[in-house]
Amino acid sequence: MAKKILVVEDVSFLQNAIKMVLEDAGYDVLTASDGLAGLNAATTKKPDLILLDIMMPKMDGMTMLKKLRQHPAGKRVPVIILTNLSSEEKLIEANKEGVTDYFIKSDWEIEELPDLVANKLG
Repeated sequence: MAKKILVVEDVSFLQNAIKMVLEDAGYDVLTASDGLAGLNAATTKKPDLILLDIMMPKMDGMTMLKKLRQHPAGKRVPVIILTNLSSEEKLIEANKEGVTDYFIKSDWEIEELPDLVANKLG
């Protein structure tokens, strides 16, 4: 059975590109365009891993992450932050919430994503 990945990203072309690359690698990919929809998907669909943007409408990624960690379905799910923010403050905040990793979007190529995800899933 394919691992389920939730991509929470508000930039539609990036969301679609990530979805396509991960589906091509054999993952079952769910998407959400804001933190509120992402939190709902995470708690109802129970993904194996979440790729989470920080800057989004309705609910930002850090708020979603904090609420996710309060929910029984979200306490242990691996979360990889994907962001354009290279803020040390956000990195510290994300680490307090138990993120698995933190990637600056400009520091990696989308083709690398399936290997990064596979590595985090073990």
